[in-house]
Amino acid sequence: MIIVSDDGHVRTITLNRPDAMNAFNGELFDALTEALLEAGADQNVRVAVLTGAGKAFSTGLDLSEVGQDLPEPKHGVPGLFNSLVDFPKPLLLAINGFAVGFGATAIGFADLSIMGSSARLRCPFTSMGVVGEGASTFTFPRIMGPQWANWILYSSAWMDAEQCKKAGLVFDVVDDNLLLEEVERRAQLIAANSPTALMKSKELLMGPLRERYREAIKNEGLVYDELMGGPENMEAINAFLEKREPNFSSLSQG
Repeated sequence: MIIVSDDGHVRTITLNRPDAMNAFNGELFDALTEALLEAGADQNVRVAVLTGAGKAFSTGLDLSEVGQDLPEPKHGVPGLFNSLVDFPKPLLLAINGFAVGFGATAIGFADLSIMGSSARLRCPFTSMGVVGEGASTFTFPRIMGPQWANWILYSSAWMDAEQCKKAGLVFDVVDDNLLLEEVERRAQLIAANSPTALMKSKELLMGPLRERYREAIKNEGLVYDELMGGPENMEAINAFLEKREPNFSSLSQG
């Protein structure tokens, strides 16, 4: 589920469900949470890099497992969100291929995000009959301003890498073949600095925002849970599984 490798003081965490486009199931939520907790506690690690194996960074929630009777994850979604909010060190994302759903909203937890030139991003929440998660209703307007954030969260439209850079959602766009090399180069530059100063800087930058993150996550979760399993959400899931466009017209409440 996860590949962890260290190069000096930089830890690279790779989501490793390439056959499922690194979609998140309970096992992957738990594995990434544990990896972040371990990286945060390891005194040798000064900077963490998160990326995905194969053709996707992550395509978000694994819809193929929705409704199945599966074991309850140890950490699940709340545990992963908390581990990201509380992560005490600089976190860089190397976004390859597709970044969908939480694969996109994860950017809001990162200190620096870089996309491969052919990478594409989508927040398909409204098309799935739900709302944004991962504190995106707070982080996206803060990162990009309200106009771009509104477009991304309302429209469910695809964004290419250059559009994401123009919007300010990512720091840079580099050639696909150089993506991980470039992100790790920047991670090494950061890691060469004082580890105490890095952690203190992260706390000064993130500390005042943590309650805002938690409030957004809570509010999003309440509405998400209200809509999840409702008629519009089920129509969207069925349409996805049947490889067709959803039809909300007969389900509209207004």
